[in-house]
Amino acid sequence: MEPQEEARTPGESLSRPPGASGSPTPDEEERPEGSDAQGAAPAGAEGDSAGADGLWGLPVEHAERRPECSRCSRPQKVCLCPYLPVHPLQISTHLYIIQHPAEESKVLRTVPLLAACLPPDKCTVKVGRRFSEERDVELSTVCRNSGTLILYPGAEATNLEEFILDSPVYPSTIILIDGTWSQAKDIFYKNSLFRHPKQVQLKTNICSQYVIRMQPTSRCLSTLECAAAALSILEKNNSIHETLLRPLQALCSFQLQHGAQIRFSKEYLLKNGLYPKPMPKNKRKLRKMELLINSVKI
Repeated sequence: MEPQEEARTPGESLSRPPGASGSPTPDEEERPEGSDAQGAAPAGAEGDSAGADGLWGLPVEHAERRPECSRCSRPQKVCLCPYLPVHPLQISTHLYIIQHPAEESKVLRTVPLLAACLPPDKCTVKVGRRFSEERDVELSTVCRNSGTLILYPGAEATNLEEFILDSPVYPSTIILIDGTWSQAKDIFYKNSLFRHPKQVQLKTNICSQYVIRMQPTSRCLSTLECAAAALSILEKNNSIHETLLRPLQALCSFQLQHGAQIRFSKEYLLKNGLYPKPMPKNKRKLRKMELLINSVKI
């Protein structure tokens, strides 16, 4: 059983235990068994060692982080605010995003762009992997509300458009999980809180426009794209989809103009014999690869 991690809101950093280090120092690294560090030094190494030791005394120049735009969270030189709506979109649905901690440090993440398009009281981002009713009272209340949905595809999920036609209570909140597919799966299945909301999925043939990150298939959407599709359905306003996608399109366009390459989906690479890695030996992973190759037509 994995230890629980305390959830936090973006901006809160995890403190490191006193004396902890991110990587081992040269003295801490393991040496080959049976070797003698002093006896193994080649002739003339003393002089080289003395010169190298002198480098440790030089001052360390810390790279300064580029100033970021306070609204879109992009570096100021590549600010995407011109592509954001002048005023936050007026919506009635509350978007609740569960973000895997690894997403916080990614430069090309989409959640800051999504949040910048919405009113602050309509978009909540909660960072963490494990949540409990006792520690996360607010999230527990949200999950137990009859008007809350969670967007996660699967055999038990109902198509969102069909659900809102038959539901006696119109949804007021929708939960999205932000992370890679394996991270999202881990969060969804290992937190009992997420069994309470009604599980829904998007029935769409839209291909992802987030072409600078690899997806399992071209129909796997980024968090921003999922939110855009879901909100346009729940708010019954198709213009929301176009407005939310505009900054994502600008981000991808800028990156492609400055050296980034289009990242084809894993499905596309496998079907066309372009996948650069050897096929996995693990039977479960190999089966997943075979399904990508055989089950969906491009």
